[in-house]
Amino acid sequence: MADHIAHHVLTLYAIAASPDIIQKQYNNNKSYQRPTPPLEARVIEDLHDHSKFHHYLGKEEYFHDFLVFFQQEIDKKGWPEVIIEYVLKRDELADDMLARMFAGFLHPLIHLGFGVEFKQPAIIAEGLAEAACHDIWIAAFLQGAEQAAKGKPSSKSMVSILDEIRADRKLSTAAHWDDGNKIRDGIMKRAPDEMIKYASQWTVQPDQLEEKTAEMINAAVYYTGGAQHPPKQVKIDFYYMHCVNCSIFFSSFLKQPWISEANKVRLLEWKGRLDLCMYASRRSPKPLLDEITNYRPKEPTPAGQDPWLRIFQRAKEHDDDGHMAKLARALAHGEQVCKPYEDRDSFRIKGAMWPQLGHMAIDSVEDTGDTWVRSAGFDEAWEKYEDRPRAQL
Repeated sequence: MADHIAHHVLTLYAIAASPDIIQKQYNNNKSYQRPTPPLEARVIEDLHDHSKFHHYLGKEEYFHDFLVFFQQEIDKKGWPEVIIEYVLKRDELADDMLARMFAGFLHPLIHLGFGVEFKQPAIIAEGLAEAACHDIWIAAFLQGAEQAAKGKPSSKSMVSILDEIRADRKLSTAAHWDDGNKIRDGIMKRAPDEMIKYASQWTVQPDQLEEKTAEMINAAVYYTGGAQHPPKQVKIDFYYMHCVNCSIFFSSFLKQPWISEANKVRLLEWKGRLDLCMYASRRSPKPLLDEITNYRPKEPTPAGQDPWLRIFQRAKEHDDDGHMAKLARALAHGEQVCKPYEDRDSFRIKGAMWPQLGHMAIDSVEDTGDTWVRSAGFDEAWEKYEDRPRAQL
């Protein structure tokens, strides 16, 4: 339940793609769009009644009904008010919807983020409808960690908690290769208390919002870029990549005057904690910083040129459903946001590592084999990939 076509088009627009490229990539992806299911007037009527709203949650067949309902609500109240009422209000319904926003590898939140960043009510309505159709099981983790953190502010950095997760054998091996969903069937079945314990130790104070947003971005990029498996070819983990691609929107959320400070803190804490859980769910691979610093790009940037210009150009032209363009934009954004904090030990991605990661990403998707590695901490995930040419070892 995720429509990537809007993400792709908006990302291409944001990185200054030409109208021809935007049209070409749209055409490439429109073929697999599903027809809109029929509307049921009775369902839309029921959705206006909060006591009946929950009957339809988590059911994909009601996506169109939810979409029309949220469009009507936005027309009436304006999109900031609708997001507050249905996601941020902290009543039973909003807390349910907020948890669903973080389901499905963050896809509903990514969709909502695009809507908020680009101020597009139609996309916001889609993001809300998408969240309403997702499962709720992630709530046990997110709400559990929130409860465990109450009254216990912690100064631990995200990367120090990543290190602790990796050192905890029970948690770091809780996900098994054959688990259908490695968070739901692995982490939350075999080590839920451990996961909640570690995740609850990442907390944000209101006066830390800017720095902690940058810290979350840096940590996600650190374990995403560093999850390599030499001597196998360089590849980026599909699941980790979503944590990076979603991170860009947290800078947008900070700029919204209609989101209260307390809700900015809550959104950021939930994102950081989900990132910690995502890390553990792929067997907590040790991030290899030398894989980033020693990487030899396929197209090195000539002296005096901005490396992102060519990385963006290749990402614009890369035929996929938008994941690569989103990743390139999120990495370039991360470089800017993290710059003021680069002297801190808790920010392990620094300076020249940022464009290096951009090169690694675009080179890896243009390389042979599956575009993304799936569950990078498992040896099994790398079996089908080739070894690097000896010159790169």
